[in-house]
Amino acid sequence: MSTSPDPAAPAPAPAAAPARTGLRRAGGAAARWVRGPGGHGPSAGPGRATAVALVCGSAFSLQFGSAVAALLFPRAGALGVVALRLLFSALLLLAVCRPGLRGHSRTDWTAVIGLGVALGTMNTLFYQAIDRIPLGPAVTLELLGPLTLSVVGSRRLLSLLWAGLALTGVYLLGSSGFGELDPVGAGFALAAGATWVGYIVFNARTGARFRGADGLALAMGIGALLSVPLGVASAGTALLDPVTLGLGAAVAVLSSGIPYTLELFALRGLPQATFAVLMSLMPVAATIAGFLVLGQSLGPAELVAIALVVAASAGAVRTAHTRRGRSA
Repeated sequence: MSTSPDPAAPAPAPAAAPARTGLRRAGGAAARWVRGPGGHGPSAGPGRATAVALVCGSAFSLQFGSAVAALLFPRAGALGVVALRLLFSALLLLAVCRPGLRGHSRTDWTAVIGLGVALGTMNTLFYQAIDRIPLGPAVTLELLGPLTLSVVGSRRLLSLLWAGLALTGVYLLGSSGFGELDPVGAGFALAAGATWVGYIVFNARTGARFRGADGLALAMGIGALLSVPLGVASAGTALLDPVTLGLGAAVAVLSSGIPYTLELFALRGLPQATFAVLMSLMPVAATIAGFLVLGQSLGPAELVAIALVVAASAGAVRTAHTRRGRSA
C-alpha cells in the first residue's frame, strides 16, 4: 500500500479498479474515502487515528457478534451459523454496493477470490473452535497467526518488542482456560489463525484494487458459496426457523458486515504489520463481550493482560507513525 509523505495527511490508496460514472454513495465517512474530489478518481485512505478507531470498532463488533453466534449453536450447529452469517453478509453487501463484474483484471479477481476463500475458511474453522472451547482461549490461539505476521513483517527491533508484549498479554488473557482445552478445538483455532494471515493480506490487496466495499462484497459472495452447502448439509431445515434466521442476520451484521468493512478501510491507512498487532485487541474485546453478554467475570490476571495488550497496540501504532515521519 502506498503511504503519504506527510504523517498527518490521509494516505492515498494504490491504483483502484477502472472508474464507473455515477458511483453510488457508501454513506458517511466511508463515502468520502470511496470517492475522490468531485465524486471520481482513486480512493483515499483514512488518517492514522481514524484507521485505529476503525480497527477498535471492528474488534468489538466482531466479538459481540461471536457471543450472539454462540447462542445459535444449539439451533443450527457451527456450520449452519457460519452459512447464515456469510449468506446474510453477502446479500447485504451486494445489495448496498452492487459491484460490477466487468472491467476487472485477472489480478483483481485473484485478490477477491483469495479473500473469499480466506473468509469462508477462517469463519468455518473459528466456529468449529468455539463450538468446542471457550471464546477467550479460542480468540487467543487464533491471534497467534496475525502476531506471527507482525513479527515477520516488522523490520525494527522495537516492533518486535510490541509484538512480544502483546503476545504476553494474550497468553495471560487465555491461560486460565488452556489446561482444559479440547485439543481438536485448539487445533481449529490455530488453523483459523493461519487463515487469518491470508485474510489480512488479501483484504489489503482487495481494498487497493476496488472502490469502497465492492471487492469485499464480491469476496463475501464467494465465501457464502463455499459455506452454504456445508451449512445446509449439517443443519438442514433448521436454518429456516424464523428465530434462527433473525439471529443469523444479527450475527451477519455484527460479525461480518460491520467489522470486515471497517477493516477494509483501515487497511488503507495502516501498514499490514501494524494492523496485525492491533488485532491483539480481539481477545480484549472478547473478554469484555463475555463479561457484558455472558456474565463472565474479570480477574486481576485478565485486567493486567488487557493493559499489556492495549499498551502493545498503542506502541505499535506509535512506532509505525514515527517510522513514516522519518521516511518523509
